[in-house]
Amino acid sequence: MPVNSQSIRVATFNVSMEATNYMEPSQAATADVLSKHLLSSRSQQISHIAEVIQRVQPDIILLNEFDYSEQSNKAVMAFRRNYLNSAKNGAPSIDYPYFYSAPVNTGIDSGLDLDRDGIASGTKGDAFGFGLFPGHYGMVVLSKYPIQFDNIRSFQHFLWKDMPNNLMASIKDENGRSYYTQQAQQILRLSSKSHWDIPIKIGNHTIHILASHPTPPVFDGPENRNGKRNHDEIRFWTDYLSTSEKSAYIYDDTGKRGGFNGKHFVIAGDLNASPDEGDGIKNGIKGLLAHPLVNALVVPKSAGGQRHTPDNQYAATHTADWAMRADYVLPSKTLNVTTSGIFWPKSDEPLFGLIKDRKSSSDHRLVWVDIEMAD
Repeated sequence: MPVNSQSIRVATFNVSMEATNYMEPSQAATADVLSKHLLSSRSQQISHIAEVIQRVQPDIILLNEFDYSEQSNKAVMAFRRNYLNSAKNGAPSIDYPYFYSAPVNTGIDSGLDLDRDGIASGTKGDAFGFGLFPGHYGMVVLSKYPIQFDNIRSFQHFLWKDMPNNLMASIKDENGRSYYTQQAQQILRLSSKSHWDIPIKIGNHTIHILASHPTPPVFDGPENRNGKRNHDEIRFWTDYLSTSEKSAYIYDDTGKRGGFNGKHFVIAGDLNASPDEGDGIKNGIKGLLAHPLVNALVVPKSAGGQRHTPDNQYAATHTADWAMRADYVLPSKTLNVTTSGIFWPKSDEPLFGLIKDRKSSSDHRLVWVDIEMAD
């Protein structure tokens, strides 16, 4: 490592810390469900998630599927205090003095019958993003380094129709007519959760964490509305990192226009897409991986993933137990990548119990990349 440099580990982890994972049979789904488990400090699943994070020791980590509410700051503080700060089974404790959580589109009532079931229910398929309550399947970024809160850009309210050549216009029903009404097309938001540009100060440098969690390209019908939305949610980052002309259409939640204005970045999140497998429209993720500013050459791998589906040629790169690469940590080419990996112990290893199924922790694996920061 060069003199006056430091190694930073950046990770992403879909932690499945969402209400339906903890609800009693008669209990309603609300953001308070997760909060109560965080305050109790007795959840084995959350303890396992904390231990995975402790064993990998990332400096910056995006957590997908961490329910958001107006009390999210208290929830994150409880997660830190009751789980991350407490050493698990010999793994060292870890703390993140800086974190960012914000509203997402899941569960927010659109006022329209978006899923065309004849009922404008306000949640689930009729919300701006699928969810049982506002904030369901939310996100949080945890950091050991100072977050530059005044310079964060969020794109929760960006309208899908405002993306040039968007795929919403091509979503048709069985009669060849537009699946979404004209009224719906005027209000639909692109992001199923949100897109965030979070600058973090590391020494003399700033790294921008570009965080998102596009909708899964399934759970729809032949119109492929989720597949096309997933494609465009991923394409958003491709355009955001492109020339000022190509990104000029983009506006954030404060009204500021234009794309990325920095040097170093890391794209992080469960993108629900693979260039080689799955049901998604592959041009979206392929375009992002091929972007001239993105270093996609270093692909994290694990022996556990290889063991999980040994006959699959892509198995070592899988990040979810349903056998696909879905989760990404993609640094800019301005950053020197030294190592990377996926936390996926083999079935005969002692730590396998942490990830053996979704009830143990999550159906996704923590993915990390080490980057070298030189002064």
